Amino acid sequence: MRYAEAVYHLSRGIDVVRDARLKPRIPTARVLKSDLLMFWARLGSFNALEQDRPGGFWRRWLGGDVHSADNLGTVAAVTCVEDVRELLRQHYLLRRRKKTLRPPAPGLWPLIFDGHESNSSFLRSCPGCLQRTLRTTHGERIQYYHRYVLALLLHADGVLLLDIEPQKPGEEEMSPAKRLLGRALEHYPRAFNLVVGDALYLNPLFCRLALDHRKHFLAVLKNENRDLLVDARSLFGQVEPLAHHEGRTASLWWDIEGFTSWQQLGHPVRVARSVETTIIRRQRTNTPHHQSVEWLWATSLPAHKAPTSALVHIGHRRWSIENEAFNELVNEWHANHVYKHHPNAMLVLWLLLCLAYNLFHAFITRNLKPQRRCRHSQRYWARLIEADFHARASPNRHTHPP
Repeated sequence: MRYAEAVYHLSRGIDVVRDARLKPRIPTARVLKSDLLMFWARLGSFNALEQDRPGGFWRRWLGGDVHSADNLGTVAAVTCVEDVRELLRQHYLLRRRKKTLRPPAPGLWPLIFDGHESNSSFLRSCPGCLQRTLRTTHGERIQYYHRYVLALLLHADGVLLLDIEPQKPGEEEMSPAKRLLGRALEHYPRAFNLVVGDALYLNPLFCRLALDHRKHFLAVLKNENRDLLVDARSLFGQVEPLAHHEGRTASLWWDIEGFTSWQQLGHPVRVARSVETTIIRRQRTNTPHHQSVEWLWATSLPAHKAPTSALVHIGHRRWSIENEAFNELVNEWHANHVYKHHPNAMLVLWLLLCLAYNLFHAFITRNLKPQRRCRHSQRYWARLIEADFHARASPNRHTHPP
């Protein structure tokens, strides 16, 4: 917390966040700080935060006691979403100003998009819930769920979560993705120059939006774009592949520019293919086995701006949104827990979680010495924060056993 205050002026930004209450008795800043504290301590619920109310440094930073779980949820439901988004934008601006972000490949700043379903229920619903009908052993039942599209900036030392957009009832994933991209182009115009996604994001409207703002796109190529895929495969056999070795993996790369088969886009497309063969040993027989995987990407990046090696590297780093974002947020930060089943509250808490994630990883990568950082995992430092929270929250911490 001292690092966040000294380097990123956290309290100064939180103090200007507004909510819809007319005469609030509970300061909004105290509620938002309590939410951040809950995420850093990995408590997983408002009730856990209420039961173990912190003392010492934590209480002084909050500016008072932690309020009840009901009050925390009620304030989150009326907090201004745009003000919380501004916290993320100011954090990014400070990171760039302090030059703590480096591109993952020379001259390329990828912004990765992907969707995530956070929770589902057959019983609980709210005005922002999506619906689907499932066939169960008890007949057809309506299931309610929430889905979000996340945008993260890929850099050399990891990822930076920038924004998140909910999918509204009656929409497909591409609708919130286009809104999110439009807002990223407005709020982060110089943060990225490449939009990255899976096969779903090889959408002509989505890619055209990026091209209209002088941004390139890179997406996985699958059978959904069959004309482009067939033309690319017909030419791969006429081109000599480039061989590449890294560790136990041997790769063959094909890279062809100038495809015009994707008529809906109206822009030439470059297609890259990577066939990667890895030698693995079966656990049962301990015999070596060659396992091959094929990857195909379509992009608007010209070869003089991104060689094949950079294209393949960025294409594989697209999985960072799954491994370094969703996987960690869900399993370590309790992101899928419904703290308050209200659309505004859920979005505000997701944005605060992104801010807590960014600050935690900035502390790990920028403040800790490399020797200590390499000696322990990130979970170790998270456990230290949790242990300190419980030690200061315990009412009997100054007593001694008989």
